[in-house]
Amino acid sequence: MFQIIGIVLLFGLVFGSFIISGGNLGVILHAMPTEMMAICGAGTASFLIANSMTVIKGCGAGLGKAFKGPKWKAQDYRDLLSLLFLLTKTMKSKGVIALESHIENPTESTIFSRFPNVLKDHFAVDFICDTLRMMTMNLEDPHQVEDAMENQLEKHHHEALAPSHAVQTLADALPALGIVAAVLGVIKTMGAITEPPEILGEMIGGALVGTFLGVFLAYGMVGPLATRMKEVTEEEGSFYKIIQSVLVAHLHGNAAQISVEIGRGNVPSGAQPSFLELEEALSTIPNEG
Repeated sequence: MFQIIGIVLLFGLVFGSFIISGGNLGVILHAMPTEMMAICGAGTASFLIANSMTVIKGCGAGLGKAFKGPKWKAQDYRDLLSLLFLLTKTMKSKGVIALESHIENPTESTIFSRFPNVLKDHFAVDFICDTLRMMTMNLEDPHQVEDAMENQLEKHHHEALAPSHAVQTLADALPALGIVAAVLGVIKTMGAITEPPEILGEMIGGALVGTFLGVFLAYGMVGPLATRMKEVTEEEGSFYKIIQSVLVAHLHGNAAQISVEIGRGNVPSGAQPSFLELEEALSTIPNEG
């Protein structure tokens, strides 16, 4: 919502100030189609040259997130903490063998199936199951497990940030592409140097529209959208950090309730449940039979 409001304000205030100051919007509108064709065409082509299909598809999804916000809501964080509570409690009370059926086939697990939103995230489920599987193989050194999880998180986070980096790179290129469009306009103007001053003035003004559009799009729209995409990705990444902190805390010998309390500290402030809210959520979970 705020992104849409921002875009409306961006166009309204920039072009409104130009009109109020006595500028002729007709010059910009007349030159805009060809200048936009040059700038956006070159930008799109360079974007396709620089990025893989995976990153290009990720940019589409990332732009959607820039407007919708992070996919994880407050209830999802409570569900994750409840899931981890059940898993660590079961491991504490019944041993790692009791978890094998759950981690080998999580889609049919009576524990995982209670939290469908978490189950839909393949990385989260694989991350949990792979870590628990390491524990069933007697890898119980908290530091080794934490290092292994950190490597997985770093790899995932690097890949998740690739679309925002690609869009930011495009934003950085747009001012230069605007100059390219402007130079082409100057070349066109120089080819008509014998024309009257009023025609030359209009042609030079049209050429400068290219520089304006390149800078305007870069710093007014594309750059801020890339920043928002990165911000959303960073916030979503905290979901997986919770998994790491809870399972490592469990390996350090903490009770299940203490482990999830440690994980609660990694929940983003806007979605973080209070101690009492988490305690209430955990108390409503039926025991695993």
